[in-house]
Amino acid sequence: MSDTSDTPTGDDELDLVEVETVGVDDDGDIVVDDMVAVVDADGNIVATDETIVELTADGEMVIDETFSVLGDDGELHAIEEDVTVLEAEDED
Repeated sequence: MSDTSDTPTGDDELDLVEVETVGVDDDGDIVVDDMVAVVDADGNIVATDETIVELTADGEMVIDETFSVLGDDGELHAIEEDVTVLEAEDED
């Protein structure tokens, strides 16, 4: 799935591009990777928001979200990362 929306900001235009992939890893866990990128008028990525969700076979869910921005050196740098682990409730 990929979406693009035009968002004018002053003289420059920024586009949002979203790519979502879903798969199953070697352990049988379901993995969803959702990447949203902010792209300038020249096609350069200026920021990203990536969320990876892993649902394990035993019901545990791991959510890893990373925000990155373009630095003065031309590289993306993570400015915030949040990892949340939700454990499955035991059924008695």
